[in-house]
Amino acid sequence: MNYLILTHGAGSNRNAPLLVAVANAFASAGTEVLRYDLAFRQLRPHGPPRPGDAERDRAGLREQVLKAREKKPERVWLGGHSYGGRQASILAAETPGLVEGLLLLSYPLHPPRKPEQLRTAHFLKLETPALFVHGSRDEFATAGELKQALDLIPARTQLIEVAGAGHDLGRDREGLALRIVEAFTAL
Repeated sequence: MNYLILTHGAGSNRNAPLLVAVANAFASAGTEVLRYDLAFRQLRPHGPPRPGDAERDRAGLREQVLKAREKKPERVWLGGHSYGGRQASILAAETPGLVEGLLLLSYPLHPPRKPEQLRTAHFLKLETPALFVHGSRDEFATAGELKQALDLIPARTQLIEVAGAGHDLGRDREGLALRIVEAFTAL
């Protein structure tokens, strides 16, 4: 049995339709899934994370990984959409070996229209295999920018580009979720 902890973006929560679709697809494939509200969302039902929330959000993710390990799964995976995926990847870079794989949906490589503000400092220390899923019209990075950034990661990476999709990864959530499960389990 494998275990996936999946979390949300800055403006959402664990019930985001994309997370529900991905969680359902993994569960149908035999993976136990926890859709997890980050610490900032547990404290406030609306609004984005504030400066200083990120460390607490990663501590909460770390705690969930350790709880998952108590169930003795074969592998523990960590993933998230946008901000949640970024925090998951930073945690994995800070703690090599914590999880066996990362699922990063719409990784926010830089703020919209600010490509000079890259969020890749931790990529050089990221030793965890990662699947990136990215919309071709995502304002947080072009596919070319993301491909270039993935070259910084010493671990195995793969990119699924979703044609015509923005940061929300489009409307065919169920179809995309099946593609994600297939690619991720082969990573």
